[in-house]
This record gives sequence, structure tokens and C-alpha cells, in this order.
Amino acid sequence: MSVATAGWLQAGLLVFALAVTYRPLGDYMAHILTSAKHWRVEKGLYKLMGVDPEADQTWPVYIRSVLAFSVVGILLLYLILRLQDHLMLSLGMPAMQADLAYNTASSFVANTNWQNYVGESTLGYTAQFAGLAVQNFVSAAVGICIVATLIRGFTRTRTDRLGNFWVDLTRINLRLLLPISIVLGIVLIAAGVPQELSSHLTTVNTLTGGSGSLYTGATGSQEVIKELGTNGGGIFNANSAHPFENPDGFTNWLEIYIILMIGFSLPRTFGKMVGSHKQGYVILSVMGAIWAASAGFITWAEERHWGSALAVAGSSMNGKEVRFGVPGSGLFAASTTLTSTGAINSTHDSFTALGGGTAIFNMMLGEIAPGGTGSGLYGMLILAIVTVFVAGLMVGRTPEYLGKKIRPAEMKYAALYILATPSVALIFTGIAMATTTARNSMNNSGPHGFSEVLYAFTSMANNNGSAFAGLNGNTDFYNTMGGLAMTLGRFLPMIFVLALAGSLARQKATPASVGTLKTHTPLFAGLLTGVIFIVVGLTYFPALALGPLAEGLK
Repeated sequence: MSVATAGWLQAGLLVFALAVTYRPLGDYMAHILTSAKHWRVEKGLYKLMGVDPEADQTWPVYIRSVLAFSVVGILLLYLILRLQDHLMLSLGMPAMQADLAYNTASSFVANTNWQNYVGESTLGYTAQFAGLAVQNFVSAAVGICIVATLIRGFTRTRTDRLGNFWVDLTRINLRLLLPISIVLGIVLIAAGVPQELSSHLTTVNTLTGGSGSLYTGATGSQEVIKELGTNGGGIFNANSAHPFENPDGFTNWLEIYIILMIGFSLPRTFGKMVGSHKQGYVILSVMGAIWAASAGFITWAEERHWGSALAVAGSSMNGKEVRFGVPGSGLFAASTTLTSTGAINSTHDSFTALGGGTAIFNMMLGEIAPGGTGSGLYGMLILAIVTVFVAGLMVGRTPEYLGKKIRPAEMKYAALYILATPSVALIFTGIAMATTTARNSMNNSGPHGFSEVLYAFTSMANNNGSAFAGLNGNTDFYNTMGGLAMTLGRFLPMIFVLALAGSLARQKATPASVGTLKTHTPLFAGLLTGVIFIVVGLTYFPALALGPLAEGLK
């Protein structure tokens, strides 16, 4: 079988698997977010937390709960990392330095999982399980909580109540993330991903006849939630390029599927909750088109024969695993940068200029195709609101979306959301390029060096976590500024989403009229796609022109 045929086959099987998952998983998530019944274990947790599960919250109370929960999470994780050498099952690992611990704590609570450390030689079991793994679950759940409030803003009328954060958080973890992680974790372990607690070192034989001891640890249980929650932080420094995290072509395909399954099923949840599956199909079609175009373009760019070395090799295999090839690497790169996952199975720094530039651009779009758990859908819905507003201006009518008028107040929140993440990414990139100590961390000069810094802060601000790997991020500057960028990039947009949801929920429902723009048609899908690339994509065009585009045109 040729490489091209294998690439098309795995892409086709991936689309088929996601299509099979779309309806049952989407409907199940809608049930989780709308059911009036509480499980017995959930009631016990509510009692322990002192939470009234029947008391819905206003948007300011909801966001304060999110922020308070996240601040406590950062503090607890910071303490675990700083006191690691005093904890059991530390495997003899020393305490993490203060600035790196702050960066790591901010990273995992913000669902970014940016790692300025080597996992297998830095963290013991307690830090991995009680610290990082816990945040992999709860930070992913927080994203779904936020999009649930935005959907409720469309479905509820004349109210200031958007749900209960503690109920949403508990249900998503117990009913969704934990069960799927257990099932798919067993599949990964059966496929060869190690799960070892008795000893963290395993003796392996090398191709040259020698032997050595390699760190294994409980990789399987960590790997599944790293992908499912679009977190991305791996046990190993090589992440999903490491054979213990990703042994072969099957696990590579499965991990891509795990990354995408919740994100591509959430439009079904949205359609079911608003009472129109056609609305969900429109969002899904835009997400799917962008994802397919990105995966195809990255693979095409890496397969081209630009330069004598690539002409001889037949493609750009530099930085890629032979067991995955260009198609498996391109598909993984597109999926991880279009979500907030950040996991990598190849070195993005070694991609061609256009391939690496596309990976950066994917994050600049706001990671909406399908995006992170929850965050991708609420980002897409914000852009849908902007699209309705633009279309309304064209025909001279007050724009409406799903029975709610898009007034100046709603547009202000949408505009602030769209500006928040690019502002963080570009301002912090500018500060880094103007700082001598920050520039000294660049392993390359010129456009490629700038691309390394731009990629880093775009990744951190968009809560992705992947890196070009040509940048030394473990410095006082990048640890401190990176932690701040990840926190602002995560929680500023959430504030604007909650405020928008509250504004929508207070409105009365507006019946559709002859002049109402139909938002379940291919025309609207085309308009939405255009708005995404024009409003969001062009925001970053000057920065892209200085980095990957300049390098690609050399």
C-alpha cells in the first residue's frame, strides 16, 4: 500500500468514526446538561461542598465560581510541585523551581499544558496523578461548562439564571470524562501503551544489542485524558512522538480520534438544546471544512519537494516519526492545533515554512475547528453572532440569532472576546522580541526565530500548549510571562462569554419573520467561514508576514 493510499484510508476511517460518534455522544452530552435528576454520588458531593444543586446562578456568580475554583487549583498545584520532594511516590524527584512551578500550574489549570520541563525526569507519581491528571479532567470540564451557559443564554428567556457551575462541573466529570477515559484508556493499554506502578523504570533492548532503563510509569491512564480533554501535556518530553505514548499507526489514529470526538460532537449537543439540529449541522460543516482543508494543506506542504534534500527524500521527513509518516504527522498536527490539545507526534519546528505556518494559523483562528472541549464551540458561536450582525448591516435590519436580537451590548461582548486572545498573543510576542533575554532563547535568527516566539505566545494565549521546540522556554522571562499569557488567554474570553450569555438570557424570544436571516442554510455556513478568515485570520496577517510567510517566500 502506498503512503498516499494509507493517508487517505486513515483520514476516511477517522471521518467515519467521528460520524458514528456524532449523534449518540452529542445527545448524551445534551442529556447531561439538561437532566433534572442527580446521581446519588453527585448528591453526596454537593452535600460535601455545601452546594444547593437546585439553585441556578447569575452570570457574575457563575464566573466568580469558575475563577475561584481555578485560583484554588493553581495554588494547590503550585504547592504540590514545590513540595514534591516531601511527598510520597516522588520517585526521588526534587522540588520544582518557583518560576517553573508557577508556569506549570497556570498552564494545566488553563487547559494549556505548556511544558517547560522534561516530564520523565522532573515529576513523580504524586505530582502527575494528584496534580496534573486532576487538572486535565477539571480544566476540560470547565470549558464545557462555559459553552453550556452560552447555549442556555439562547434557550432561556427573561431570566438572569444560567445554571449552576458546581453541578455542571460534577456531572461532566462523573458522567462524561471519567467513563470515556476508563474505556479508551484500557484500549490504549491493550494496544501497547504502558501502565506501570510497581517500578517507574523498564529495561529495554536496543537495536544494537544493548539494553537500557527507560521511564515508563502510568502512561496509559494519563494519555487518554490528555487527548480527550484537549490538554496535551505528556508524560514524556517527546510527547506523542514517544513510542511509549504512541506506539504505532493504530494508536496514532486512535489518539487523533480521541482528540476530536467531543469537539465534533458538541454541535449536535448545541442543536438538540436549541431545538434545531440544522443549526448544529451548519456549525459542524464549517468546523469540518476548516479541519479538512488544514489537514490536507499541511500534508501537501510536507510532501512537496522544495529543495534538493527534499527532492531526494521525496518529502519532508525531518522531525517526523517513520512509523507515522507525513500523512499521520500532518493529520495529527492539524488536529492538535485546531483544538487546544497541544500534543505533538512530530516536531513542528522542523515542518516546512508553509506547513509550520499553517499550524500557527490554526491556533490564530481561535482553535474552533472543532476547538477545545467547549471552548471551540463557544468561539464558533461568538463568530456566528458576528456573522449575523454583519449580514444584518447589509440588509438594514436588526440582526437576530436563534430568536435573540443582537444589540450593541451583545456585539460589544463579542468584539471584546475576539480582541482578547490576539491582544495577549501579539503584545506578549512584541515584548519578547523587544527584550534581549527573551531573544537569547531563540535557537534561530531571522523569520524562523520570530516564528518560534510567535508560535509560543500564540499557543499559550490560545491555551494550546504545543511549541516549535526551537525556543528555550525554561527561563525566568518565559516562565513568568508565559504563565500570565495562559491565564489571561483562558479566563478573559470566558468572562465575555458569560456576560454575553447573561445578556441573551434576559431577552424575550423574538419570533422569526420574513426578514430574519436563516442561519441553518449553506449560505450562512459560507458567510460564517468568510467572517472567520477575514475578521479573525487577518488580525494576525502582519505577524505572519514577518515570520512563516517571509520564510516561505525566501
